Amino acid sequence: MVEVRDFREMGEALGDACAVLRSNAVVAGLDAEVPTCPGWTVRDLVAHQGLVHRWAAAYIARTGRPAPDAIVLAEADAAPDLLDWFDEGMVTLLNAVAAAPADLDVKFFLPDAPPPRDAWLRRQVHETSIHAADAMAARLGRPPRGDELWVSPGLAADGVDEVLTGFLVKRRPETDLPGPRSVLFTATDAHRAWWVNLTHDGALTTRVDGEAPEADVTVSGTARELYLTVWNRGRAATASDPGLWDEWAERVKVTWS
Repeated sequence: MVEVRDFREMGEALGDACAVLRSNAVVAGLDAEVPTCPGWTVRDLVAHQGLVHRWAAAYIARTGRPAPDAIVLAEADAAPDLLDWFDEGMVTLLNAVAAAPADLDVKFFLPDAPPPRDAWLRRQVHETSIHAADAMAARLGRPPRGDELWVSPGLAADGVDEVLTGFLVKRRPETDLPGPRSVLFTATDAHRAWWVNLTHDGALTTRVDGEAPEADVTVSGTARELYLTVWNRGRAATASDPGLWDEWAERVKVTWS
């Protein structure tokens, strides 16, 4: 069963991720390239995240259909200060989340997720945290290491869980996966593990509680290392078959559409 993390803690995590994204964007500069998002500059990254925050805020607050992407991105392009525009979206999102009732009745798109209010907050925490890591990459000129991340092992493990039990399982059966094979993912510092069975029909993920079953491939690393790796931000986690990561990068992608 999915862990429902503390609502206040997750709200603070969202604010922290926004602060990290913003501060790294300032240091890197809006015209800097983002190594972890080929073809993007920091300007593109900030505009994208501001777009997602506004979309999520409108959906959570149920204020009507979110504005089309093109309109929001044009607004970002016209903003006198893009980072101020980003801040406005962050505040709008945080206010929408804070005002949402615990029993918020909206749809959520990933399987095995917390209740909708918590699921949407969780989604925005990890969406923003990963893009904050992208802003770090722009500043550093390389993907950040796990020990350079600000997120706690518990929060990083939660982000791994969202990928393995949500995005990976939701993929259409006709979409190629890095299989057929079974893969055991272990977060060495968070006491969390996931057994993933990849087949031609899709993926099945089981959270491991106790002795782990045998697997064709084993993957291990700190929770932060796993977090970055499953989100295709470097390859800090160690796999018994290193070729897994080539297939993973090609076939396991989360995109905005």
